[in-house]
Amino acid sequence: MTLRLLAVHAHPDDESSKGAATSAYYRSIGVEVLVVSCTGGERGDIQNDALEPTAMANRDMAGLRRREMAGAQAAMGIEHRWLGYQDSGLPKNGEPVPANSFSVIPLEISGEPLVKIIREYRPQVLVTYDETGGYPHPDHIRTHEISMFAFDAAADAARYPRAGDPWQISKVYYDRTFNAPRIEAMYQYLLVKRPDSPELKRLSEMREWMGARPDLATSHVPVGEFFEARDRALLSHASQVPPDSAFFFWPNDLQREAWPFEDFQLAVSRVESSVPESDLFAGVSDDGTDDREVTE
Repeated sequence: MTLRLLAVHAHPDDESSKGAATSAYYRSIGVEVLVVSCTGGERGDIQNDALEPTAMANRDMAGLRRREMAGAQAAMGIEHRWLGYQDSGLPKNGEPVPANSFSVIPLEISGEPLVKIIREYRPQVLVTYDETGGYPHPDHIRTHEISMFAFDAAADAARYPRAGDPWQISKVYYDRTFNAPRIEAMYQYLLVKRPDSPELKRLSEMREWMGARPDLATSHVPVGEFFEARDRALLSHASQVPPDSAFFFWPNDLQREAWPFEDFQLAVSRVESSVPESDLFAGVSDDGTDDREVTE
């Protein structure tokens, strides 16, 4: 059985900040990985004051972000598809979401192309966001909604019959990459090993405001060897990720020593799998019994 992972993200760059090392790791051991970007990131602002192709960003942000996504795709070695919807932007309080953008299109319409992708690709594992979207961006919240909608619909032979033969995904995970135990582990490591480190103060501040967050992660994938691939993917999105971004506050050698994982929450499982776990495919049979279609 060929193992396949499908990761559904809101914008190009989300796949690099949420699970890029995991994608690169699984590719290194022969797992097929497909990232779907629900939108083109057209309404994203330039986050990098030193961006070289600023003129292109001002003229054609969608085109630039496609180029950036191609670089990230190469860094991780993954497959990639665009779902084809327009970025909703991040409206200010009271402002409406732009018409025809991703977050306001009915799920019955926007969900069909994702159902088709699932039925064609036949992944055992789906990675997406929880119901909050990770943060309250309308496209992130909609990404959760469309992912769970398509997860159910793809397995139902009566729905979207022209979208291919039905397929049941075995496991669904929510991204939990940014979490309090990770910050605590790095803080404690520096406190003992490098008490004079300049990173200690920054970690201490983050530790204070993250300490009350619940630890929802169930699955810790050991991917320390692939942090550089993650960073290359991130830096490919130069319009959104400057070199001095918070993503690069802590050296990779520190992260490998203190917390060499990317973290996920097992949200749905159709197979036997006990947590905590270190493999997103834990419980997925290697004898073909889970490589199954759902029949009428």
